[in-house]
Amino acid sequence: MHNNINLRSKKTGLPPGSPIYIGQQNAQDTKINIVNYDSSNINTISEANIDQCLAAKENPGVLWIDIAGLRDINKITDIAKNFGLHPLVIEDIFNTQQRPKVDFFDNYIFLTVRAYLTNNQENKHFSSQQISFILGKNLVITIRENSSDIFFAIEERLQVVQSIIRKKGADYLLHALLDVIVDGYFAVVEMLGDNIGLLEDKITINQDIQIVKEIHATKREMIFLRKSIWPLREVINGLQHGTDNLITMETVMYLKDVYDHTIQIIDTIETYRDFLASILDVYLSSVSNKLNEVMKVLAVFASIFIPLTFITSIYGMNFNTVNSPFNMPELNWRYGYLFVWGIMIAASIGMLIFFKKKKWW
Repeated sequence: MHNNINLRSKKTGLPPGSPIYIGQQNAQDTKINIVNYDSSNINTISEANIDQCLAAKENPGVLWIDIAGLRDINKITDIAKNFGLHPLVIEDIFNTQQRPKVDFFDNYIFLTVRAYLTNNQENKHFSSQQISFILGKNLVITIRENSSDIFFAIEERLQVVQSIIRKKGADYLLHALLDVIVDGYFAVVEMLGDNIGLLEDKITINQDIQIVKEIHATKREMIFLRKSIWPLREVINGLQHGTDNLITMETVMYLKDVYDHTIQIIDTIETYRDFLASILDVYLSSVSNKLNEVMKVLAVFASIFIPLTFITSIYGMNFNTVNSPFNMPELNWRYGYLFVWGIMIAASIGMLIFFKKKKWW
């Protein structure tokens, strides 16, 4: 949160619409891929330049311009201006810390969402990035933070002549891209569910303080995920009910399916949050019960030694036993003082070892 505020402070005093990149400093280089297709033909250009993007506007069929990496602000700004995007839209493209949203303009729709991608199943990590969409007449522009393979499945489907995506318009391509992003949420939620299951198993085996840290880390990830999926629900709902001729009624039916998936993810996230809270309660209860057991044992020891300590504090052990068979030879022993210190230190160390084996500290 503190880092996000520092990033936003770079825009202080600048006029609205200023294209200032608000994101990680190690932004990737900007790469542009162009896909131009219809039901019978497809043309792909990798690492295209601005002139090729502008020339592709005149081609028939659906045009998909995929821009990955936000380092080259001038290049992205030039493309956006040539396609008639509003300065505030250009500003939002580089503001990678904002809330997902959708805006309707005269001849295009702008929306921005946050996508999640599992990048290491073994270590249970995932990454996220902001993706901006511009939907125009036979045009889709995607602008994302990095060149991950999140849209790889769509690229493969476009290569199949018989695929439904080749027979539909740009609005269906937008739906397909959003559907892939929502599917990524399912993968992340499933991964977090596995982590929660492991935490539950650990709770029953060992009440280590490290488990609390893992619980809070997982809870924080759930909060970040929830902050992204809740606004995404509003974005998809806005696309369904927005009065715009760029989205056909047939595509609206597909968007309803994506909307249902977002609701399902939200319900799962809420369930997992409650489950994490219950796991934390179980941990605290286990620690409390363990502490009660420790206190019970210590109370037994204290109860035994309290009267003995009371009696010896009154009488002491310095009885005159010179002519008694129960004399205390240590009273006149040269090394008696050191001997007593040795007994006290050995007793203390023995108790510490005993408590350590009992895992009381």
